[in-house]
Amino acid sequence: MNSIRSLLAFLFLGCAVGVGLEPETLPPLQDGRAPQNFTEMWFGFDPRAEPLEIETLKEWEEEDVVLRIVRFRIGVFKGTKATLAAVYGFPKQVPGRVEKLPGLVQIHGGGQYADHKACLLNAKRGYATVSIAWAGRISAPDYRVNPDVVKLFWDDKTDDPAYRLTTDWGAVDGYHAPGRNPKNVFPSAEPAAWTLDAVESPRNSGWFLCAVAARRALTFLEQQPEVDPDRLGVYGHSMGGKLTVLSAVDSRVKAAAPSCGGISDRDNDSPLFRATLGDDVSLKHISVPIMFLSPANDFHGRISDLPSAIDEISSQQWRVTCSPHHNHQDTAKYEVATMLWFDQHLKGTFAFPQTPTSELDLNTADGVPTFTVQPDTATPPLAVDVFYTQQGKPIETLQDRENTINRFWHHATATNSDGRWTAKLPLQSVDKPLWVYANVVYPLEEPVTGAGYYYGMYTTNSVNLSSLLRKVTPEELRAAGVRATLKPSLLIESFAGDWENEWFTYKPDEWARATHKLYDDRWKAPEHASLVLEVRAAEANQLVVMIDDHVAEVELTGGTRWQTIVLTPQDFQDYDREGLANWDDIKQFKLSPAERLNPSRGASGESRIVGKNWRGTNPEFRNLHWQVPNVPPETERQ
Repeated sequence: MNSIRSLLAFLFLGCAVGVGLEPETLPPLQDGRAPQNFTEMWFGFDPRAEPLEIETLKEWEEEDVVLRIVRFRIGVFKGTKATLAAVYGFPKQVPGRVEKLPGLVQIHGGGQYADHKACLLNAKRGYATVSIAWAGRISAPDYRVNPDVVKLFWDDKTDDPAYRLTTDWGAVDGYHAPGRNPKNVFPSAEPAAWTLDAVESPRNSGWFLCAVAARRALTFLEQQPEVDPDRLGVYGHSMGGKLTVLSAVDSRVKAAAPSCGGISDRDNDSPLFRATLGDDVSLKHISVPIMFLSPANDFHGRISDLPSAIDEISSQQWRVTCSPHHNHQDTAKYEVATMLWFDQHLKGTFAFPQTPTSELDLNTADGVPTFTVQPDTATPPLAVDVFYTQQGKPIETLQDRENTINRFWHHATATNSDGRWTAKLPLQSVDKPLWVYANVVYPLEEPVTGAGYYYGMYTTNSVNLSSLLRKVTPEELRAAGVRATLKPSLLIESFAGDWENEWFTYKPDEWARATHKLYDDRWKAPEHASLVLEVRAAEANQLVVMIDDHVAEVELTGGTRWQTIVLTPQDFQDYDREGLANWDDIKQFKLSPAERLNPSRGASGESRIVGKNWRGTNPEFRNLHWQVPNVPPETERQ
């Protein structure tokens, strides 16, 4: 029976060719059996086998960079051709130059666009880049394809002035936010009218389809006359981070840099999904140099999974960079790791320091753990900082999102002794786990400019390199005789010394700062407490104090004297001007000149701005604390 079915399948394909239809890119299932593992999932796919049939939809030059909007063939699925749109850019060729360029595939995240800025800024550093529009969205001068324009394309509204050609998935649906089919669940391997296979199969998932597209983009790159096919890299953010890991298994990839993704998708409800499309499956097949950009509070690429990812990869060449407090965004000294990684492994123009080694000592005389970091000092570091938390969970899933993005990282000051930096880690409990890692900041010989996670241009003079996260269970803490020595405190922030290490921002050139300190039990508000802050501003201004989605607007008189602000929960109002009920369950606290408040999800209404542009020099702060009735001020600040 099996031989008859195989013969029928062969005859079908033969007939298809005979009547002018092209053969399918992926072989049909045998006996309706879906691929059960990595090898079976990729069986029969040759990313070089089919012609590309490249179309150039638009071409222009900008700052000595050639830029194009292109489309090329992904493959044939269910008898229909699928094509991928992309932005392609490379430095304008200088007459007489014969050296070919390294090439990069850039993969956008969910809700993002293929963007010309990545191609432009990479080209100025000597790379050819193809930014792939796997979801159909494109951002380029005079070629803007937003979700509404993608729908115009689906509906063939060629008479609409906004109509643009873009990615065409044909009979399958690899689109995202939105999908072409309203009921399409992008990651799902379940069968539907628009999927490749009629049974649950990894080949039905948008993850697999878009990884096929990314590997075809590698074929596009290697066929460009200005590109060296032996020097190709791949990188992406968020969903693009997972797709980076899925496509870095291609033997043509020589370096990879996933950010905020590719390490954590390992708890899907479907055993078949986990066995084929789980991040750990592809990680085990990655043998190329890989840089993980993993913010410590990221919901999509959880830092708790990073040690497992390092154990799983086959590559011995890896680095990690982990910003404290950040979720799904970063600042320049972290984002730059991507381009420097490619400079090292595709151009040979940079050499990363080695990953810092670390030692965690639990058996100390005073019961306070110590963490010792030994960075590579071939280039003297600018800073060594230790961060630790007791808010991690033994096993984290997507359901732990709130804790993941809000947990607070204590900063521990490290003391240098002969190139070894040691920090004490006072704990509040021995019944909670301890997670700790270190950041080492190195100077760069010259500034580096690039396009960040969301294509904003950055320039930086330094790069951050992290040690690998160390995790200790409560049982291990107690067995080692660790003591809980960190006491609750009414003083939240003195704003002295290196206080900013426990606060964060995504715009370091502006003075606004946020913190997750109030999410930590150490600074939990006592009953009937008021929130007190002292502020000094040179000119009259409006200060916005924000707790989660509630804000308090404070008028500052300006001048040389300190102004004391006392706030109660009812001083904080949300978009609907409803007051904060109490101080319970605070996740984020922020000081800023202005904030945008939005209606709750699903509600109508325009966003509104609270606050205004700041006048004069930056404000000064001191003594942020809880004020409790009948407790002397000095006691409050202990």
